[in-house]
Amino acid sequence: MGDANGRDWRTWRAATEEALYGAEGFFRTQAPAAHFRTSVHVSPAFAAALLRLARTVGARTVVDVGAGRGELLRALHDLDPDLGLVGIEVAERPAGLPASVRWSADLPDEVDGLLVANEWLDNIAVDVAELDDARVTRLVEVDAATGDERLGAPVGEEDLAWLAEWWPLTDGPPGARAEIGRPRDLAWADVVRRLRSGLALAVDYGHVRWRRPPAGTLRGYRSGRPVAPVPDRSCDITAHVAVDAVARAGERAGADETLLTSQRAALTALGVDGARPPLALAGSDPVGYLGALSRAGEAAELVAPGGLGDFWWLAQAKAGSAGTGAVDLCQALGEPDPPTALSPPPSGRMPPSG
Repeated sequence: MGDANGRDWRTWRAATEEALYGAEGFFRTQAPAAHFRTSVHVSPAFAAALLRLARTVGARTVVDVGAGRGELLRALHDLDPDLGLVGIEVAERPAGLPASVRWSADLPDEVDGLLVANEWLDNIAVDVAELDDARVTRLVEVDAATGDERLGAPVGEEDLAWLAEWWPLTDGPPGARAEIGRPRDLAWADVVRRLRSGLALAVDYGHVRWRRPPAGTLRGYRSGRPVAPVPDRSCDITAHVAVDAVARAGERAGADETLLTSQRAALTALGVDGARPPLALAGSDPVGYLGALSRAGEAAELVAPGGLGDFWWLAQAKAGSAGTGAVDLCQALGEPDPPTALSPPPSGRMPPSG
């Protein structure tokens, strides 16, 4: 809300929702790949691994939530033109997307297949809480034009309950901060409830309860560089995901099977191999060697410790869903393997190539 000086003070959640998803919001007007890249942009091996996962769980449709400009959908279509593909994104349908790909701003009522949310949860807007000098947990308000902050009203009961369960501040020093992940839990629970058969997969950078960052993780990104998170529609605004809370929300929404593991373990189990090709190939087939070396470098980036390999994979399914028993999940994604670095690189986002 505005004040006598014309400052537009809002909670971080309200300001971020408007900045990212409003009528002129960042994700409606900007191509995300111009500001950051995800695993989809790093290597076609990521799409190929997801296709193997879809086939393992018997899925003939892939729903891409937070589809950007359709990069994953294009890659999957190239690999298997008969695969049913659905993109969910607030932006208009991208030009040149294969005609068979469906595009919508809304999730389907029911999902039969593999639903992928790759770096979607981190862009669901959250409120920021801070412990004041009197040890009262308050909402942090932000001036949408400048990014300046002030402490606002005490946190409400539902969000206080979430903090108590997942990110307690009351034992911390004044100034301790947390991002209230309840909107992300609700969004993921909505996804799981729509899952009739198949598998829901979230891929994101994040943390778990015993290693929450004491100052929070709110960040801004523009043109591949970290910037101050000013909610003025000029930059991406993101925060790491409380992945354990999201997993529990999915279970409360009906998921009977859960696997929380690292991207490194999951992609390795799905056949992504960053090993260099044998040097002898350089002598017998120099062009083939260079191609294989390039592909190996891309694959290595997908599973690298301290980078994309430390992203979390949360896979959830409902009992009785075709092809998605616990054995299938473990065979497809490997045994649970928490990332070694619970907060991936400070940037979180990967800079665009070039």
